[in-house]
Amino acid sequence: MVRDEATPVAVQAPAPALLQVDGVSLEYVAQDRIVRATHRVSFEVQRGDRFVLLGPSGCGKSSLLKAIGGFIAPTEGEIRLAGAAVREPGPDRIAVFQEFDQLPPWKTVLANVMFPLQAARRLPRAEASEQAMQALVRVGLADFAKAYPHTLSGGMKQRVAIARALAMQPTVLLMDEPFAALDALTRRRMQEELLTLWADAPFTLIFVTHSIEEALVVGNRILLLSPHPGRVRAELDAQRFGLHSAGSADFQAQARRIHRLLFEEDRPA
Repeated sequence: MVRDEATPVAVQAPAPALLQVDGVSLEYVAQDRIVRATHRVSFEVQRGDRFVLLGPSGCGKSSLLKAIGGFIAPTEGEIRLAGAAVREPGPDRIAVFQEFDQLPPWKTVLANVMFPLQAARRLPRAEASEQAMQALVRVGLADFAKAYPHTLSGGMKQRVAIARALAMQPTVLLMDEPFAALDALTRRRMQEELLTLWADAPFTLIFVTHSIEEALVVGNRILLLSPHPGRVRAELDAQRFGLHSAGSADFQAQARRIHRLLFEEDRPA
């Protein structure tokens, strides 16, 4: 078939962003004064992104994650998920934190993963158990379904927390420095397992870290936030990096560039 060159060709519009953070400032009260955590931060997250918020302590990374989760409200700006303004928490946004005590110790591993499914009244008990077990299979912990949290290592507890989040099948998975408290080898293994889970069934991930190397390993897009209060310094495409490239010359050069963008611009001339 020959197309007439004069015939207009339809151009498909890009898919709208799943998450839009539009000019968001966040504030909190500390010692009778108001502290601004972020200042007019804007970014968009596409469906299936592994989007990393990277910056030094106090730049508002965790505050942004809480705002996306609906736990704190912006003082200005707006957050929209699938076009709807975020006003409160919901099962479409599930968070995993770094604390190991996020699992009720009196519940078995399976009961811990089932709990949010039952609390949200999404499924009857039998179906919730089946879905929870499928999530445990995904993170390699099916054999520990009847175990209690105190018998697990730190890395295994985090895998249970990830399974609990994945079982809810959230629109967005929020992870706040989930591997920061782990030793270096376990942290590396958890990064690998997270990426394997994503590769098997891609989900939308927003991941907070203060580690430049972890950001390059985990993320396909990285938002750099300035020191307090957090402002957008840059957004980088990190698609070509990962565990396979860690330690390479290109990886180390990008890490040095990110460090300069985060810190050296603040030095006096």
